[in-house]
Amino acid sequence: MAAIISTFNITGQPAISLPLSQTPEGLPIGVQLVAGPWEEALLLRLAAQREQALAWSGRRPSL
Repeated sequence: MAAIISTFNITGQPAISLPLSQTPEGLPIGVQLVAGPWEEALLLRLAAQREQALAWSGRRPSL
């Protein structure tokens, strides 16, 4: 996955991977979003909104 994200970054297309869901065991299920060239601020705003809406800070995988 890191190779895919770096490819977008090299071409000026910022990308971000967000944990939008969880498995029953508590492991994150992510989705990758890509914005237009030089639109990093858009992705950061979206990530902040998702973090607030989905309460990421309280999520922990089961041991």
